[in-house]
Amino acid sequence: MTEGAWPDDPSPEKVRRAWSATVAALPLGTRITGRVVGRRPFGVFIRIDGAPHAVGLADIGSMPPGASLPERGAQASGQVVWHTDHNHEVRIRLSEWIDHR
Repeated sequence: MTEGAWPDDPSPEKVRRAWSATVAALPLGTRITGRVVGRRPFGVFIRIDGAPHAVGLADIGSMPPGASLPERGAQASGQVVWHTDHNHEVRIRLSEWIDHR
């Protein structure tokens, strides 16, 4: 399995169909927890607890200087900061990044 692979991932169609419900369940400012399921140079993908069809992304644009990306498999917590409609992603600012500032 590659660093960016996502085991038992929801299909893009399931993510798309659930998007309205995802946005309603995870409004801006919502605190989330989850597990890092994919790691890329631009950020990490998070399987959000209680939202099986949500794709969470904590990207490096939210990362303060000196911080690092969590490893795949790590538990993560953070806050919803944006909904990216075109690709159905929930943007997350990780707690350790908030506390790091």
